[in-house]
Amino acid sequence: MDIAERTRANPTSSPHGGTEVPGYFGTRGGERMVLNLFFEERDDRWFPGDRNLRPLLRRLLLGKSFISGQRRVLLNLCAGLDRLGIRYRVNDYRYIRKHPEELACIIGRPFVLDWFAWKNPLLLGVAMYDHPVDAPERLKDFNVKRVLVPCAWYANMFRPHWPHVDAWPVGIETDLWTPTPADQKSVDVLLYDKVRWDYGRYEPELIEPIRRHLEASGRTVEVIRYGHYKEDDYKKALARCRSMIFLCEHESQGIACQQALSSGVPVFAWDRGGPWQDPKYFPHKVRYEGGVSSVPYFDARCGMTFPDASGFAAGWSDFWSRASAGDFAARDYVLDHLTLEKGALHYYEIAEAAMQNRE
Repeated sequence: MDIAERTRANPTSSPHGGTEVPGYFGTRGGERMVLNLFFEERDDRWFPGDRNLRPLLRRLLLGKSFISGQRRVLLNLCAGLDRLGIRYRVNDYRYIRKHPEELACIIGRPFVLDWFAWKNPLLLGVAMYDHPVDAPERLKDFNVKRVLVPCAWYANMFRPHWPHVDAWPVGIETDLWTPTPADQKSVDVLLYDKVRWDYGRYEPELIEPIRRHLEASGRTVEVIRYGHYKEDDYKKALARCRSMIFLCEHESQGIACQQALSSGVPVFAWDRGGPWQDPKYFPHKVRYEGGVSSVPYFDARCGMTFPDASGFAAGWSDFWSRASAGDFAARDYVLDHLTLEKGALHYYEIAEAAMQNRE
């Protein structure tokens, strides 16, 4: 049974776990705790349990579906835990009800908290609330040990509301997202369009000027739009392209961008800065301005950034020259910071610390 299949069941058999890693016994020096993971993308709609049937019906009718960022978090966490030999259960509600003393790690949506009266200590996130203002007052009645968000700027936005917040990025499958030899590349630029809000403004103000500039400079361009592709299509596009332009207002982690970096594709990223401008919150509910970024995991090895269309025009030549010369080392950054094993171990250590009330 692959990881994706595990999330569609409520397993009651023995916990999942991979090959034990020699010499790793957990930070307590003894038996490692078994993680109880819970993830749901959707609530029941028509009858109890139909949330598990609807994706299967959709897959039968439409084929393999787009993998959301939230689901990718669970899949990559489980893969990393398997590699480390750390055992876990997925969506075993029967077990967790019988063991109220054990930590429940709720990765998915907050409606899971409504399904029964949780008595367990809880580790919430990273896909729970977009902002603490969304949390119901009754959340104070739960034994929440820690809240996870994907990056430091997001954690800083949460801390005035919830002090017990950790930044945790999930790992990237570096053995799947691998570089393609330069002589097999056929396209200069992959334009990754993840502009989510006010598209009518940014298409003429940002996207089209970038495309015109690339065409004028003689570069070949392939475009991919967030939410309108399958993961295999994106992987093949990265294999064809020598560089990527990443357009997104801001990111809490940016898994797609990191998949490109793992593939050895340097990135020229739109990083506009300014306040967190999710229109559900800004400016009427939340005003936060503190290091907001579209590439929260990024350094000089990964590529370069630009603030707007004029900044793109000013910096493109330098970026392309360095990318063509092989001056960037994007994959090295991911190997240093964002492997499956590093992400899974970090998650386990946060969970263990939460149960020991360590700060």
